[in-house]
Amino acid sequence: MAEEKKEVEVPKKFKEIVEKIENLSVLELSELVKILEEKLGVSASAPAAAAPAAAAPAAEEEKAEKSDYNIELKGVGDNKIEVIKAVRTITGKGLKEAKDLVDAAANEPQVIKEGVPAEEAKEAEKSLKEAGAQAELK
Repeated sequence: MAEEKKEVEVPKKFKEIVEKIENLSVLELSELVKILEEKLGVSASAPAAAAPAAAAPAAEEEKAEKSDYNIELKGVGDNKIEVIKAVRTITGKGLKEAKDLVDAAANEPQVIKEGVPAEEAKEAEKSLKEAGAQAELK
């Protein structure tokens, strides 16, 4: 089944915004939607009747993209030195860069590596958790 792309006329005042949004990945769009929902106090959820039709292309696209993950360090835990060692191993960064990344993650979640294949990402997440960190694959 060939997907037909419907041409939509974008008003001039929104053209630049729409072009920027078109260039975002599914992951970035998801993050943007969450931020807008929180900031504006609204929900982007489609009504139940329209949801299956609207969600199908996005679900297919996300499945295709889920072969690569971003590794996010959400917290450091009590064993900071072990976490720094794990971050160095995963990222290949030097001691100072890894320490700075871990220090930043103590305040807010940090993506330590992007576009990692699923198996490698799961190993990295396991390594971080064994070191005492809180990590998540996105």
